[in-house]
This record gives sequence, structure tokens and C-alpha cells, in this order.
Amino acid sequence: MRRKVFAIGETLLDIIFERHQVKAAKPGGSMLNSSVSLGRAGIDVSLISEFGNDQTGKLILEFLKNNNVQTHNTYLYDDGKTPLAMAFLNEKGDASYDFYKPYPEERLQVKIPGFTPNDILIFGSFYSIDPQVRAKLIEIVRTAQRAGCMIIYDPNFRKPHAHELELLKPFIVENMQIAHIIRASNEDVKNIFDEDTIEGLQNSIQSQSKILIMTSSSEKVELLNNDRYEVYTVPEIKVVSTIGAGDNFNAGLTYGLIKNKVTTSNLNQVPQEKWEEIISLAMSFSADVCMGMENYISEDFAERMER
Repeated sequence: MRRKVFAIGETLLDIIFERHQVKAAKPGGSMLNSSVSLGRAGIDVSLISEFGNDQTGKLILEFLKNNNVQTHNTYLYDDGKTPLAMAFLNEKGDASYDFYKPYPEERLQVKIPGFTPNDILIFGSFYSIDPQVRAKLIEIVRTAQRAGCMIIYDPNFRKPHAHELELLKPFIVENMQIAHIIRASNEDVKNIFDEDTIEGLQNSIQSQSKILIMTSSSEKVELLNNDRYEVYTVPEIKVVSTIGAGDNFNAGLTYGLIKNKVTTSNLNQVPQEKWEEIISLAMSFSADVCMGMENYISEDFAERMER
């Protein structure tokens, strides 16, 4: 049976600036970026999201369809506009953001998919803990959990929301408790738990049964499950933009899990050599995105993955 991937997250239009000039305008949002890369690589993927039934939204909808991302569970609202993100690149290719989000009062009015045990659900970022959509989002995630889906969570929690941590942390912890795989950056771990190590993350969530993957920018990737610890060196590349780097690590991780036939039933028995291949794919997806101005893997890279 062909496995399906579902991704829940925010959709917006990224307008990217470099040296005070607009360099690109691309559909964005963490889970949209992951979905487009998976769609390009030949994976059966659906985006669960919401955006406006306006010109910007129609542009994004067409883009998703052209990149093999299903939109049956996407809510196009009339009372509001598609959100915008202004991304300002520094000399290292890292971005800072200004957001404009004219959402309607009614949010995430989507039909919950009919999940199966073969499916994978990815979710994360601020959208996964936003109080305005939290009730519907956690209903979807819990439905996937009851169906036996593999669940991957990326907190992607940044400093601009640090002042809300006391309110939001219970949602983050609940998401981590549901997930089979937690993929966090070292920045996430520091911002949420004030910890510097992957062992500190494991102790903070008080669970050794989770697959924990911690990325440290261009330095290393660490994997921890029970007492098993692996570390992988990140290949050196020439960075153009880091927008979508983490999102595409998640896409490559998901692609690798599917390629290696990893399911919830054998997740804790994956041998070292398979994890090496899976993490290598995740790093390759991320690297390809960092070497260009798109938020997703290039079509050339995607063709190599499909072959």
C-alpha cells in the first residue's frame, strides 16, 4: 500500500529581501515547504492548512497542485486575506521576519482526513501551539494518533514568542508526548527548556521511548533513543538562504523513513546503517534548499530522489 503523508501548518507568502531589495516571492510556511519537497520527490502528500480565497491564495493553491500536493483538507476563507511574511536575509543567509496575518474569526474549518496506520503526520512551529487554532489542530493530531499514524513533531520555537512560553509550554509538551519522533534544533531546546544538550531534552520530557533528533545548524545532527546515541557531521556547503532548512530536513527525514520502510511497529528497531541513510537524506534535502532561493528542494534534486 502506498503510504500517505499529512502535514498540518500555516500557509503564507514569503517575500524575501536581500540588501534591501526584493529577491523572491514564494509560497511558504514550515509544513508547506516540507509538503512541496515531498510532492516533488514523488511522495503522496496532503497539506492541512488555511489561507485566503484571494489572488494570493489562488496563486498558492495553483502552486501546490503543480507540485503534487493535495489540498482536499485545506480551508480557503473569504473573510480575511492570505498571510504575508517579510523575510530579511543577512550576510550569512539567515532570515529575520515581519509577519502580516489578517485571519478571519473562524479558523481551520477543515474536514479531518481518514488516517490509516501506514500514514505519517508532520506538524510543528508556532501554528501547532497557537491558541486560536489549538482545539481543532489537536483534534486532528489525536485522530491520527488513534489511527496508529507515525507522528513527527518539530517545535521550531523562536525567541519572539519567549514572553509567551509560560502559556504555550504545556502545548509544546503535549505535542512531544504524542509524537513518535521529535526533531528539534539546539535553539529550540535552549528556548523551551533552557538546555544545551540532547540528553537535556530527553530529561525535560521524561521519556526515553521517543526518537529524538537535534540539529545544530551547520555543525552536527544528533540522534538519541533510549541509551542509543549517534552523531552525524553536516557537510560543508555554500549557503545562499537558510529559509526552509529545517523544514526540508523534516521532508528528507520523512522521505528516508518511507524509503526504508520504517513504521511505528519497527521504529525502535531501526539499525544504525538505516539511520545513517535516513539522516543523510534529511541533510541532503536541507543542503539543497540552502544553496538556492526557493523554500523547497530543486526540481533537479527531486528527479534524482524519484530515480
